[in-house]
Amino acid sequence: MSKKIFKGKVIKNSTDKTIIVDVEDKYMHKKYKKFLKRNKKYAVHDESNVSKVGDLVQIIESRPISKTKRFILFSEKKLEKIKKWLLQKQN
Repeated sequence: MSKKIFKGKVIKNSTDKTIIVDVEDKYMHKKYKKFLKRNKKYAVHDESNVSKVGDLVQIIESRPISKTKRFILFSEKKLEKIKKWLLQKQN
């Protein structure tokens, strides 16, 4: 299965290595055909504490890190670093 990727806004970063991200979802009501908004808050693992309140971030599903944390902070820069590290490890 593919991992879920969401975009959201950081609303809280008071705890160490954890941020709370608010993800907004728009959907159409089945009967009335009206678009509605649904908000969901996710606890996200932020290893380096780089996110600040108000930042727009992407999060990706991962293994359970704690009782509530099931997502990690996702960025292309981190992926590039991981790929470089894997290439160096192979050589």
